[in-house]
Amino acid sequence: MDFKAIRIFEEEGKFIPKIVKRNIGDLPEGDVVIKVIYSSLNYKDALSCSGNKGVTRNFPHTPGIDAAGTVYSSENSDFKVGEEVFITGYDLGMNTDGGFGEYIRVPSSWIIKKPKNLSLKEAMIYGTAGFTSALSVYELISMIEPEDGPILVTGASGGVGSHAVKFLVKLGYEVVGVVGNEEKKDFLLSLGARETIIRNEFKDLSNRAMLKQTWAGVIDTVGGDPLSMAIRSLKYGGAATTCGNVAGGEIPHMNVYPFILRGVRLIGIDSVQCPKEKREEVWNILADSWKGDQLEDGIQEVLLEEMLEKVQDMLNSKLIGRVILKHSS
Repeated sequence: MDFKAIRIFEEEGKFIPKIVKRNIGDLPEGDVVIKVIYSSLNYKDALSCSGNKGVTRNFPHTPGIDAAGTVYSSENSDFKVGEEVFITGYDLGMNTDGGFGEYIRVPSSWIIKKPKNLSLKEAMIYGTAGFTSALSVYELISMIEPEDGPILVTGASGGVGSHAVKFLVKLGYEVVGVVGNEEKKDFLLSLGARETIIRNEFKDLSNRAMLKQTWAGVIDTVGGDPLSMAIRSLKYGGAATTCGNVAGGEIPHMNVYPFILRGVRLIGIDSVQCPKEKREEVWNILADSWKGDQLEDGIQEVLLEEMLEKVQDMLNSKLIGRVILKHSS
């Protein structure tokens, strides 16, 4: 059977995206074939589309690290034809052809059965971004109570950050978000953030080991200077989670003093190889107590033919909120 997919080709050192026809027989090995109904756009997808070899080693390739749909065929008795399922993480869309194609073939161990209270569209509105955000919030609230003080979210207008704002507000926390520019402030305030800070204003030129104690906790999605600022301004006993590096893989001006003098904690978040038991636990929370009325706020739904334009918007830091892909067939 033929189907449509976005395919990234390497031609004379350049990476060229095309929408092509493929055949299910061309898909990589796996014991379950899924007819993809929804996917979503994540920063890793944008990097893969641009030929980043740190994300995708071999081309041609189909990005899409998220996919939700129905089982088309299965060699595993745990998954029945027509059953609604989804995948986030593992190698999907990185070196295994992903959700920017209308069909995927994957190992059954990667697949999550859709919780009863969650639609396929809602699963992709969350996607890797929402799941990563949920893991971050899940870790933070085990240590920080709402009365302890405000929570700072860096990269707050992006997919992970905007979900974190929604979750924290729903759980009763006071949230302050760092955003890239003025036009993103209203979006964040509409999600319930108490206040926003423009990224260029969130900086410290003193390079002091510790700054004024301001935040009870931090959800960091960008790394680099913002994470350094956030850690150095945590309150005593505070904690920060970190899951991204768009602002840099280093943490400048950092030393041990916030950790040994204020007892702060830094927690790394990995959504790719997260154990399946924890993955299912968090997805069930997302389908139930954390699912709010604002889930679809800030969501853009696009067709396959529109996705590459959104990829460029993401690479150029012009994207606000979250983009999901709806396959037309």
